[in-house]
Amino acid sequence: MYPLHREREQPIFSARAHVFQIDPATKRNWLPASKNAVTVSFFYDANRNVYRVISAGGTKAIINSTITPNMTFTKTSHKFGQWADSRANTVYGLGFSTEQQLQQFADQFKEVKEAARLAREKSQERFELSNPGLSIAAPQLSQELSDEHHSPPLLTVNGPGEEKLFRSKSAEVVLTAEKERVKKMLSEGSVCEMNLEAELFTLQDSNAKLVAALQEANSSVEQWKKQLAEYQTETTRLQDQVSELEAQLGHPAAGQTGKEELSRSLEELETLLRAKDQEIHSLQSRKPDVGQLEKEREEAMQRLQELERRNSELEDRVQNAEKTLASSQDEQKQAEVEVQRIIKFLDVKICDLSELRQSLGKLIDK
Repeated sequence: MYPLHREREQPIFSARAHVFQIDPATKRNWLPASKNAVTVSFFYDANRNVYRVISAGGTKAIINSTITPNMTFTKTSHKFGQWADSRANTVYGLGFSTEQQLQQFADQFKEVKEAARLAREKSQERFELSNPGLSIAAPQLSQELSDEHHSPPLLTVNGPGEEKLFRSKSAEVVLTAEKERVKKMLSEGSVCEMNLEAELFTLQDSNAKLVAALQEANSSVEQWKKQLAEYQTETTRLQDQVSELEAQLGHPAAGQTGKEELSRSLEELETLLRAKDQEIHSLQSRKPDVGQLEKEREEAMQRLQELERRNSELEDRVQNAEKTLASSQDEQKQAEVEVQRIIKFLDVKICDLSELRQSLGKLIDK
């Protein structure tokens, strides 16, 4: 990995993100490389003609990754992305505050990767043009690389019957140096292939872990849906009880205020239940990461506790309404008894008046 040389590098793009690195022991868990969001920048080294991603936490470089054409930046969620660096033997992860910042970083990474590919191709072209002796010996390169102890073969530049011209010692030295350089490039290519396979296995493990976390989150959502169904059933039962109480009451004037409050409470509870159903649908459609699911699960548990408290208050109100109904029925019975007593008293008075009338009629007749 190249050291940091800010004075000869040109910044291209910068963003703020939380930096993570894969755990080298498990290759599964993420280890935070920065406590807070730090600046992550793309730099171009004009002297070496390379592109790098650099981020410094204080006086320490937490990211110093040279971009190569075989690198890939993968968005694993709507705010998180990662890429593997075979030279550093690690996987970097970046967490952004918005999806737009992640998309901008991914687009810039793609552009820098393409620029690195073009720079490599131009470098190879310049290498071939500046070393014509290597191009002449290209057909026999594989044979020379297979046996590094053999001396370079002789080149025949004349016809079959003419005198053969041999390479000078300086040309042999140059060709040997170029051959070693090509061998080094080929060996680095094989190492890159091995590192790519290791990165592939790491990504597969990460994918399996994310799938397991998503399945766990889906099971939690199913449990929440069952609890909401139970609360809906309980709400329906309470509504039926209120309807029965209203039917038994007989006259709407009695306990009208209590019933209105009870109806408002039931409407609020139904609104909360509908909001909870919408949250469940949004959870299933968004499929957020595990950390966000955990946070939303805690919020849902708090809301469920709030629903339980409101259900308890609703049950208390129903009990109070039942007591009010019982008291009204007792008052009605007492009123009926009082009416019967008055009716009997009036009957007696009517009888007395009838007898008095008869007596007065007899007196008048005499």
